[in-house]
Amino acid sequence: MKAIVCHRYGDPEALQLEDVEKPTPADGELLIQIHAASLNAYDAGLMRGRPPILRLILGLRRPKTRLGRDVAGRIEAVGRSVTEFKPGDDVFGICRGSLAEYACVPQSYLAAKPVNVSFEESAAIPLAGLTALQGLRDAGRIQSGHRVLINGAAGGIGTFAVQIAKAFGADVTGVCSARNAEMVASIGADRVVDYARTDFTRGGERYDVIFDLVANHSFLACRRILNPRGVHIAAGAGGADGHQFGRRLGRMLTGLLISRFTSQKVIFFMTRLRQPDLATLGALLESRKVTPVFDSRHRLSESSEAFRRLTQGHARGKIVVTVDHNDRPAGR
Repeated sequence: MKAIVCHRYGDPEALQLEDVEKPTPADGELLIQIHAASLNAYDAGLMRGRPPILRLILGLRRPKTRLGRDVAGRIEAVGRSVTEFKPGDDVFGICRGSLAEYACVPQSYLAAKPVNVSFEESAAIPLAGLTALQGLRDAGRIQSGHRVLINGAAGGIGTFAVQIAKAFGADVTGVCSARNAEMVASIGADRVVDYARTDFTRGGERYDVIFDLVANHSFLACRRILNPRGVHIAAGAGGADGHQFGRRLGRMLTGLLISRFTSQKVIFFMTRLRQPDLATLGALLESRKVTPVFDSRHRLSESSEAFRRLTQGHARGKIVVTVDHNDRPAGR
């Protein structure tokens, strides 16, 4: 089978499409014929080995695992102890090495793909959608009528966060560039702030939740626009190549310390893989309360180009990679 292989840490040019051995599922695993995958900042960090301290876990000279986490496809075979799925089922979720024609994944990492949703749409949502859902619902305890500001509303996580916040009945302000303002408004934002013209931390509005995907303002600055019991949520490591990690960590540690002495709180949030939450995302896709925004689409052989687009840092929505089987385009 064909798969993207990274033999050394580096730029997208280091990625190669190679023939590798087709995997065999273990007892609790499924073998998926992959139809689509999507890229996240995590994938760029894995490709480049950033921040460098993570190489102690990821591998000193090259990644121990192949690239790609988000996946959608069709089950080809199942291990003996698999009970939730069968061959022929269409699924989506998270697996290691999804930039390939096939991959093996534990059944608990997947959910059923909605019939009315394409493989591309399903592959776009897992990691970014889980981050948005868990960050807003669990960390932010979002409720109908809450005023929510999403900093980085045009990115992969941000576009899902805008729509999920609206699905919960929140009043949503999206912060993005002027070129993305119309798109962010079209997916449900009640108002849009152009970060190049307006410092949102100095506005007159007050918010119950700030969902921060950029980390370009300190907690002290964001406190000015938080309600007395408001929550500032920092999601992910920041940046598509890990450069922002140190700055983000420093600001969040400072915010955590300050929030111990005030009713306003900062939460340094990290995403968790939960099968019920994947099912929730599937229901949101099926009902069209959430619709992925696509920045660009690439074939598996064009993965280097897809990563180049990702590392430029200005993608609007999700970058998707499709896989052709027997010269057939990836479809529903």
